[in-house]
Amino acid sequence: MNKIKLMSHLVAGYPSVEISLSVARALVKGGADILEIQLPFSDPSADGPAIQTACTKVLERGFKTSDGLNFISQVHKEFPDVTIYLMSYGSLIYTPGVDNFCKRASEAGVKGMIIPDFPFDFDEGLTAACKKYGMINIPVAAPSMSNERLYKLAHAGFPYIYAALRTGITGTDTTIDDATLKFLKKVSEGGSKVYGGFGISNGEQAKVLCNSVEAIVAGSVFVRIITENQNDSVALAKKVEEKARELTGQN
Repeated sequence: MNKIKLMSHLVAGYPSVEISLSVARALVKGGADILEIQLPFSDPSADGPAIQTACTKVLERGFKTSDGLNFISQVHKEFPDVTIYLMSYGSLIYTPGVDNFCKRASEAGVKGMIIPDFPFDFDEGLTAACKKYGMINIPVAAPSMSNERLYKLAHAGFPYIYAALRTGITGTDTTIDDATLKFLKKVSEGGSKVYGGFGISNGEQAKVLCNSVEAIVAGSVFVRIITENQNDSVALAKKVEEKARELTGQN
């Protein structure tokens, strides 16, 4: 079986910059093709308890947007060939100015932006700013979208679309069924490549999903591993790498 492409999510600075750097190294070693690095945000609309708690812990330390971009820059310098996407929420991007933020993100090594609460057709200029600075905007599709709106997104010409595999928050297990696969087919019917995530935590899910997406996305599963093993750096790196290998079909 060919290796399954993996986009792995991590929260910048959780539980510390040093530990999150070691996690990034373990993810890359385990076969992650893309690192989706989240800038912590205080009021997420889609994050489940694991990621929301991680964000809260980081923000309590006074972690700023500039700290998050510095972290991304460190990862990019260490792994210049690994694609980095920045994930966060609209107000962090809008407040300093979308153009200004995108310029800073691009300079840090970001190749794409995932901002779930910016609608694809009212994105405050995000798509244009990404293009200006050599990045891509990756809008989010959800099963709760009307067929008309989903069709409009699928045919809007985005190179990639992030497909949330179910409604609600991320972190709880997702069942990949016929409805999921039909939804993914609709998302991709306009020619966009699709990243599929939300509740992906094991190799079996990844195998069922991999033929319908460009890459699978896993986040909360890694955050839980970090939370449970943050006091043992050797065990943490080993378990993160093992989970990445499981999800990419290398175990």
